[in-house]
Amino acid sequence: MLNWKPLLCLVPALPLLGACGGSEAASLSGEPVDTVTPAVEATATWWRPTPGTRWQIQLDGTLNTSFNVAVYDVDLFDTPASTLSALKAQGRKVICYFSAGSYENWRSDAGSFPAAALGNTLDGWPGERWLDIRNTKVRDIMRTRIELARQKGCDAVDPDNVDGYANSTGFKLTSADQLSFNRFLAAEAHARGLAVGLKNDVGQVAQLVNDFDFQVNEECFQYDECEELLPFINAGKPVFNIEYGGNSLAQQICPRANALNFDTLVKNLDLDAPRLSCR
Repeated sequence: MLNWKPLLCLVPALPLLGACGGSEAASLSGEPVDTVTPAVEATATWWRPTPGTRWQIQLDGTLNTSFNVAVYDVDLFDTPASTLSALKAQGRKVICYFSAGSYENWRSDAGSFPAAALGNTLDGWPGERWLDIRNTKVRDIMRTRIELARQKGCDAVDPDNVDGYANSTGFKLTSADQLSFNRFLAAEAHARGLAVGLKNDVGQVAQLVNDFDFQVNEECFQYDECEELLPFINAGKPVFNIEYGGNSLAQQICPRANALNFDTLVKNLDLDAPRLSCR
């Protein structure tokens, strides 16, 4: 029988149970980080998570570090190195999120992008535009972001919007363009001793599973795409799945997610602290 106790770990709507962790506070003060790119190491090693890894993702609001999880997925720019250090001191691994395939006009490096590399607006996301991932300067910026993740102490990166070829970007991106860019991201992360997740890009999972260490998926149940993610599970790599909704959705999908050996969270769309964990 499914254990629904993890589903009660909802913050702040419900009080935390013992299984949800303590109440450690995290500093959210900003701090400068050197972004000079050093020579990469050809023999770097990195963290390799496995299915069954308890995790939390929070990209909005004051970071809640009290959950009893092994992994936190947090924003690369908004989370100071001191917070990452505090999480790691508690024995946690930290995945650092950034958008690799889109321009966000609020980021500190927004002025570095060439105008020619800025494409169509992402539907529903003001201030965000698709990038021409073939552009050399775009790759340089992403390399610098991955180096920032290394310097801040991240264990892994979660590059988002890496399926532009399947969207209306304003550029004639091909499947081959996307494979090249995504493999570039994976290679740059691994060269710096960082694990890397494939964010969505369901159509290229079979081709990229050997290049990436885990999958971060949004709404495979909603879009009936979960079976396409099984190459990660078959390779002993986790699928960190997110579905958007509440308690009723969790009760509907959690038995299916657990049967697939996915690590599924039900979250709010803005990815703030509240979470419902399927296991």
